[in-house]
Amino acid sequence: MTLAVRRWAIVPAAGQGSRFGAALPKQYTPLLGRPMLSWTLAALLAEPGIDGIVVSLAQGDSYWQGLPEFSSPRVRRCTGGTRREHSVMNGLDALDGDARDTDWVLVHDAARPCLRRRDLELLFAALDADAVGGLLAVPVSDTLKREVGDQRVGETVARDGLWRALTPQMFRYGLLLRALRLCIERDRPVTDEASAIESLGLQPRLVRGRAGNVKVTNPEDAALAEAVLQSGQP
Repeated sequence: MTLAVRRWAIVPAAGQGSRFGAALPKQYTPLLGRPMLSWTLAALLAEPGIDGIVVSLAQGDSYWQGLPEFSSPRVRRCTGGTRREHSVMNGLDALDGDARDTDWVLVHDAARPCLRRRDLELLFAALDADAVGGLLAVPVSDTLKREVGDQRVGETVARDGLWRALTPQMFRYGLLLRALRLCIERDRPVTDEASAIESLGLQPRLVRGRAGNVKVTNPEDAALAEAVLQSGQP
């Protein structure tokens, strides 16, 4: 009998958000009166096709105790690391014994609270039979400039074929484990999971997502995220 392939989510949330400049770690910044991480987890929990969620938290983090999403039996915690790849790897380790190599793992930024279920449906449909996996992304529409120093333009960069990476990024458990392990062994920083998969010589699939799936990096991004959340745009 063939076992059904399951889907798991990992949310790396061990960062301190130094660029954000707030007293709280960025992932706990209130958006419309609710911690950002609460919005993020609620969006994942709203999708019944996700079997379980692992949240990688900083050592000594106690802020999570105020979030109702952690009372869900589908949510578990693990200790994160100093870099993204370590937090994701610890999340994969936390799934050891539950996840099979062929199961899907979705890695989603804690600072992307505007995820919609439609995003997940698009990702699942596009990657269902894909041999590699892939990520939500948006084609670049702005004109791009390369700086040469002193904030001077050296050249205009052609935007043809350029996409802005979003999350979730979805890959098979065994493949993602192998890719991240290789990057960590070689001390190669990982900016996103797709780049780790690329290090194996593979080509993740780009799945067009919504520009409204914003990442909160700076305080002005928080205002934009609140506007998206308030609009309830699908």
